[in-house]
Amino acid sequence: MIESLITSKTRIKLLLKFFLNSQTKSYLRSLETEFGESTNSIRVELNRLEHAGLLDTNTDGNKKMFFANTRHPLYNDINNILKKFVGIDQIIGQVTTQIGDLQAAFLTGDFAIGKDSKIIDLALVGYKLDRPFIDTLVEKAEKFISRRIKYIILTEEEMVQFYNNKPVLLIWKSDK
Repeated sequence: MIESLITSKTRIKLLLKFFLNSQTKSYLRSLETEFGESTNSIRVELNRLEHAGLLDTNTDGNKKMFFANTRHPLYNDINNILKKFVGIDQIIGQVTTQIGDLQAAFLTGDFAIGKDSKIIDLALVGYKLDRPFIDTLVEKAEKFISRRIKYIILTEEEMVQFYNNKPVLLIWKSDK
């Protein structure tokens, strides 16, 4: 879907990297290793995104660090489009209703650090969640988004203990 709008696969990878999780920072050589592409093609796309004001930079020693410009007027729109592309909006929309006392949902694994993946890892925080119903919803969502979804159900205490100092991205929080 998004590939028909944005023809550069490198640009899509960069948008996913920086706009799914606004805390993500990276530099050219690490992106080269992560993407398995030439530094030249990555540099061209980084420069385009920086010139458009979508990426900000700072220096860390001799490294030029890139990160999303969250103040850009299109930041939220791009973030929402990427969530739709990945299927996160479908998952959360289905999973957060009628499953029990869900307090929060976190994206973990590759997507938490802005890497595209065929597997979406979720941590659901709550009590007395209806696992069979969640399994049914996950199965439906997997077919719709053509990605595998792995989830774990944790209490708040377990979440803090299990994911201490690991990258996580809050994608939904209860209003209660």
